[in-house]
Amino acid sequence: MSYTLDDLKYLMARLRKPDTGCPWDLKQTFASIVPHTLEEAYEVADAIEREDWPHLEDELGDLLFQVIFYSQLGAEQGHFQFDSVVDRLVQKLVRRHPHVFPDGELSSEVDPDNRPTDDEIKASWERIKAEERAQASEPDADSPPASRLDGIARTLPAMARADKLQRRASRHGFDWPTIGPVFDKLHEEIDELKEAWEAAQSGTGDVDAVEDELGDLLFVCVNLARFLKVTPEQALKRTNRKFECRFRAIEERLAEQGRDMDAESLEALDALWQSVKGVEKQSQ
Repeated sequence: MSYTLDDLKYLMARLRKPDTGCPWDLKQTFASIVPHTLEEAYEVADAIEREDWPHLEDELGDLLFQVIFYSQLGAEQGHFQFDSVVDRLVQKLVRRHPHVFPDGELSSEVDPDNRPTDDEIKASWERIKAEERAQASEPDADSPPASRLDGIARTLPAMARADKLQRRASRHGFDWPTIGPVFDKLHEEIDELKEAWEAAQSGTGDVDAVEDELGDLLFVCVNLARFLKVTPEQALKRTNRKFECRFRAIEERLAEQGRDMDAESLEALDALWQSVKGVEKQSQ
């Protein structure tokens, strides 16, 4: 027997049934589930990165359960239900893909001999999203005026949000024309960070200034990644993996020699680090 989406919705309702449901599930709120949702999303990404397809199937199920859970809470509080979530999603995707659904209907088909170009599709996508943002911004005398940066979630990881902010600003002409000035800005921010740190060390500055300058430096690094057409998060993940592999290799070498890392000098550890790097280069 294979269970269906309707079975999953029924299971969720049972978990939230006041008298006979699960005590843990009954205590949950929209806010309390958010950390679990983020964790499940990262676990999906991790399984994909490792190309662990059986594990990915399991993780996708866990992520789907988060959507079902939110939908159950929404139904209980009279906000929305799962079917309305699906309905709004399909409507939005059909609306945003006129190059696939030309008549704005799910059943409509595009003429394969008259497809728009990639640039036309991208322009259409951005125009439609801009229209959606404008429609969602209801005028309110007590609210600040609408911004071209509206709709970029504040809860995104800082690096991902920086990238989205920069890309949105770039679409409206606020950007460097070439990569050269980005490198110049990078060096400028490094100098300013060093000055802020030296001021904090001497007592004429403070830690807040150091944090501010470090943020500026990281923001420029994200800009540089954008110009290099590199995903900053992916680049840092790659370096994290490289560091971890090298560090573990040092641990293994020390263990083979009966040595304790905590008792080694920095010079000795650095020599091992360089040796590990040399082996990596030879194997490439």
